[in-house]
Amino acid sequence: MDLYEAIAAGNEAAALEALDAQPRPPEEQRRPTPVLWALYHGHRDLARTLAGRIGHLDLAEAAALDDAPRVRQLLDSGEPVDGRTPDGYTPLQLAAFFGGSQAAVPLLERGADPGAVAGNPMRIQPLHAAVAGRHHDIAARLIAAGADVNARQQAGYTPLLAAAGNGDADLVHTLLDAGADPQLADDAGMRPADLADQHGHEALAAELRKA
Repeated sequence: MDLYEAIAAGNEAAALEALDAQPRPPEEQRRPTPVLWALYHGHRDLARTLAGRIGHLDLAEAAALDDAPRVRQLLDSGEPVDGRTPDGYTPLQLAAFFGGSQAAVPLLERGADPGAVAGNPMRIQPLHAAVAGRHHDIAARLIAAGADVNARQQAGYTPLLAAAGNGDADLVHTLLDAGADPQLADDAGMRPADLADQHGHEALAAELRKA
């Protein structure tokens, strides 16, 4: 089984066998690393197992796995704080999505851009990632660092739209308090209150309509 197929399937034995046979095939250099691929497919334990077998983490992997000491080590060695993965993400975006609250601290301290836009069709910024992952502490830290609470990603989605669709009232309040506009609609014309209603969060929808 191909390394990436095994990882996507969560097949640890096959993934490790493929990794040992050919740790990083040249033709895969433009793909996410095996560690990140495991995280993308929801296999966090497998990601950690792969990282242990490989023996080191790069900056994006360390951010995604919330390994703050490794993040600091790599930044001290000169790694660019906003370097991109082959699929266009910054370390801060990955930390925000996967809940790397400790790793986000040194990244922001070293000047990571809280408004960096992903270099792919998703066009996410770190705050979009934090809201999608429902990581309240990281979202608050990004807002404090100057993240635009009304920034748009693919399809015109704002952080408030995502929080409303998730029914995440605490994040909705955090975003509103920071100046998020409850009237901003996505490209299909859906406003935060509409999305909250659509996903069965009637009380939150009513609150958003009053905001």
